[in-house]
Amino acid sequence: MSAETASTQSTPPKAVKRPGDVIFSSISTFSGSLILAILAAVFFFLIWQGLDAFNPNASNVDAPSTEHSEFLIKAQNLANPDEPGNFFWYVLPLAFGSVWASLLALIMAVPVAIGVALFITHYAPRKLASALGYVIDLLAAIPSVVYGLWGMIVLAGFVQPFYVWLGQNLNWLPFFQSEQVSGTGRTIFTAAIVLAIMILPIITALTREIFLQTPRLHEEASLALGATRWEMIKMAVLPFARSGMVSSIMLGLGRALGETMAVAMVLSASGIITVNLIGSQNPSTIAANIALRNGEASQMDMHVLIATGLVLFAITLLVNGVARWIVGRRKQFSGAN
Repeated sequence: MSAETASTQSTPPKAVKRPGDVIFSSISTFSGSLILAILAAVFFFLIWQGLDAFNPNASNVDAPSTEHSEFLIKAQNLANPDEPGNFFWYVLPLAFGSVWASLLALIMAVPVAIGVALFITHYAPRKLASALGYVIDLLAAIPSVVYGLWGMIVLAGFVQPFYVWLGQNLNWLPFFQSEQVSGTGRTIFTAAIVLAIMILPIITALTREIFLQTPRLHEEASLALGATRWEMIKMAVLPFARSGMVSSIMLGLGRALGETMAVAMVLSASGIITVNLIGSQNPSTIAANIALRNGEASQMDMHVLIATGLVLFAITLLVNGVARWIVGRRKQFSGAN
């Protein structure tokens, strides 16, 4: 056999690019690029429209700077509203309210979601697990306005006596210290409960699918070594699904941070910073504040609202960046191999 023949046989043939592969590759590349382009367009729009909020004396708007000052004074009693730094004091309570309500929702939703996902995948009979999975998916499809109406009409009145009891018996905790307990029950705690119910199906559904991806051999090996079902879950399922659970939790947190109508309908906000959960004065959220003030906002006010949207955009990107960093640290786990 000649050297030329051997070289020809050792060289793998080039793959033939079929029209379907080329079309699918082009569509996939275009779709991925389109997502990045939309994200960049939103980012630059927020910067372009929101920069005027930092300059009360901007000349390219129709409304005078006094309207801008009055808009800020309505939400925060500022001594010198003409200073550009006052926007920070305006958006700070809103950012705090967004993060605070979302964290409260996560604290309530995550343990329940993980417990329900474990029950569906490892404890419930097959028919019951199928029915529960269908109910969880149905909860995710309910519009946020329905949750808001339910929270405002039903939940707020139902939990208000419980808030009175907390104020009388647990007022030594800063979360329940309140000279005036809310008479309507429309507090940040009620809004957090509604948010927890809204993000529960998202976290549960994703976590359930992650648990089902655990290698069967790992589970059977743990049981064969004498482990109980809970020990098998603790040693095989939870370590394998840890990064996926973090991703599902962060997706739920992103949903809670951006929720608008449910929070706006349930929460009776006063634009302050407080960790009290049962008082009549509560911090608002950025998304709810934009929804409530959008209809009556002048041009300068609209720039302020868009600037607060830019802050929410930055918070969401930060949350997703932290989630990606946590998930990246768990890539060394090779449970699927």
